[in-house]
Amino acid sequence: MTTMSVSSVSENNHQGAEPMNLLMSVSPNVVQSIRAFRVSDLQEEAKRLGQHFLYAYCADATTKLQVLSVIATAFHFPRHFGKNFDALEDCLTDLPFKAGKQPGFLIVLEQLPNTPKFDRDARETLLDVFRDAADFWADKKVPFRVFYSFQ
Repeated sequence: MTTMSVSSVSENNHQGAEPMNLLMSVSPNVVQSIRAFRVSDLQEEAKRLGQHFLYAYCADATTKLQVLSVIATAFHFPRHFGKNFDALEDCLTDLPFKAGKQPGFLIVLEQLPNTPKFDRDARETLLDVFRDAADFWADKKVPFRVFYSFQ
């Protein structure tokens, strides 16, 4: 990946060039580790692209119920959200799809817990729900990118 200094990007923008796409090396429908991306940069990119930016900071959660509650609150899910993985998938797919045309989603799940009550299997199941949602939106040609980190 080629990097440009801030002055180079600014110079290019003054010359009428489009801003560099932060996500040009990232599939439009993917669930991946956040790696070198910064949350603030991802948020700005979502804004630039006109996409929904959804962010959940999960460091204080220790159980599946707590993780799902953090996500539900952060993503403004309806009150009737069932706080289970099936309900999560419905809220990531059916509800926004029924709401009309979507511009795309950029999601950050930061500091997913590593505790006895939210172990590797629970984390993988959670990420599988987001992968299924990414596949759902890929079929509709809507970008759905999820970046995550673990504690």
